Amino acid sequence: MKSKNLIDLENLSVKEILDIIDLADKIKANPSEYENACRGKILATLFYEPSTRTRMSFSTAMLRLGGNVIGFDNPQNSSISKGESFKDTLTVVGGYADIIAIRHPLEGAAEAAAMFSDAPVINAGDGGHLHPTQTLTDVVTLYNEKGRLDNLCIGLCGDLKYGRTVHSLIKTMSRFKGNRFVLISTPELTVPQYIKDVMNTAGCEFTEVSGLREAMGELDVLYMTRIQQERFDSDEEYQRQRGVFVLDNKKLELAKKDLRILHPLPRVDEISYEVDDDERAKYFAQTVYGMYARMALFMTMLNGDRSITEKRKSNGLFNALQCMNEHCITRHETYLPKRYREYGDMLVCEYCENTRKREFI
Repeated sequence: MKSKNLIDLENLSVKEILDIIDLADKIKANPSEYENACRGKILATLFYEPSTRTRMSFSTAMLRLGGNVIGFDNPQNSSISKGESFKDTLTVVGGYADIIAIRHPLEGAAEAAAMFSDAPVINAGDGGHLHPTQTLTDVVTLYNEKGRLDNLCIGLCGDLKYGRTVHSLIKTMSRFKGNRFVLISTPELTVPQYIKDVMNTAGCEFTEVSGLREAMGELDVLYMTRIQQERFDSDEEYQRQRGVFVLDNKKLELAKKDLRILHPLPRVDEISYEVDDDERAKYFAQTVYGMYARMALFMTMLNGDRSITEKRKSNGLFNALQCMNEHCITRHETYLPKRYREYGDMLVCEYCENTRKREFI
């Protein structure tokens, strides 16, 4: 791997992604051959917000490779409840583990974690920003179920604004030729502008629609997502959005016979239980593919270059500039150095990718 950390799937080249898919398939075909591949290695799972599949998938993947797992799934059961800073936690745990998987409600947390940990860091979800290992799960699933990662019409439905799985998937699938996207959401929950910029830069066609029915017939893949209550500032705002999009058998009558339905889970009410019996529904198989994807990722990262990279710091140009995203980790862990990259007349926060115009500086 070019980078010792996996913060964004952009840290991997297309070839590296394909190599991980290939390794995941080999592990799936002959799991006993890999049962000692990470013997003696320790994974630390630092989950600052609730998780079932992601945390258990990471743990199972390491255990099946012969390694061990430490960590927490509730920060209130750790020294964080005593006021320990993010920096101190990561610095300490980075000395205990060989690799760290971190989930955090604040955007940019994984990027910040990599500044302090001497062990490689994997982003297991940072707020509404990114979720690269879910995207690895998705591409392993797609490759197995569709036989390709290019020339697909991919529909993404539900919470496209806060859905970190959606952002990661679009960014990755935009790197494969001929893919186009149908974005199905309410106007309030459409994808952020920086994701539209990714598609435009890649030359990917995309359309925005407000209903499932009008999109179903053209889709090769339908990626359903739940409306995430935890991302809204008020219950009233959440209630206005929930239940707008529901996939049921009636809508599936309009779909292609070889459609594949994915969902990062958990679901709430966006997929009817009757859909589970449809052979096109692959969201439960998707969770198993994810375990093999993470096994392949562990092997790739732990067998690669373990040299310690220089800790990234601010270039000093924007030290006094506060990120405008209130969910950015720099707004809460205020000792973090401010880091921005220049993009035309915009500045992009290197933690959360929030943009701001230079004229507001």
